[in-house]
Amino acid sequence: MNIDSLRAQCGGPRDGALLRLTLGNALLDAGDAAAAVVELRQALAFDPAYSAAWKGLGKALLAAGDDAGAAYAWQRGIDAARQRGDKQAEKEMAVFLRRLEKT
Repeated sequence: MNIDSLRAQCGGPRDGALLRLTLGNALLDAGDAAAAVVELRQALAFDPAYSAAWKGLGKALLAAGDDAGAAYAWQRGIDAARQRGDKQAEKEMAVFLRRLEKT
């Protein structure tokens, strides 16, 4: 799906954490980290325990030059992943966090 069609669904009956995560990831892939941060934060407003949205938010913040924000997002994401038993997301964000701490 393209960004315009995803944005057209925002505010409608299909709006939710998954739509905002998908839009945020599409924006990040398109090089618009600032807009991605907004959408990923909206995904987390729908579901604060959505580990995939925390992972994406960390990536978007890192791309936007906010290393501290990225670290915070990934730590929150690790906590959310642990609560939901999402071992893969927990491992991925732990790796991202370690890489960031080495820089």
